[in-house]
Amino acid sequence: MSKIKSGLAPTHPGELLREVVLPALGIAKSQAAADLQISRNHLYAVLGERAPVSPDLAVKLGKFCGNGPEIWMNLQTRYDLWEANKRMRPVLGSIPRRQPIDAAK
Repeated sequence: MSKIKSGLAPTHPGELLREVVLPALGIAKSQAAADLQISRNHLYAVLGERAPVSPDLAVKLGKFCGNGPEIWMNLQTRYDLWEANKRMRPVLGSIPRRQPIDAAK
């Protein structure tokens, strides 16, 4: 959440895969796609930050990397929320903030 407030874009999971994970594993993108049982086009779209990491892909990446699916879904969720907040900023100003009525009064 602090990244959303500070204006810094969170990391797209594809960037982490492209810049850290695949180089550390020392395998080609085509081999990674084969290992993950997804098309090369799909993997390239994720690596190019043009496609999200779906829950199914998060499960596969969690197994592939040995770190579980939660990290991949959390990265994607943070990225998606940041993008939505940025895109909806003009609309959000016109939405009122409502507070519950205090029943004690």
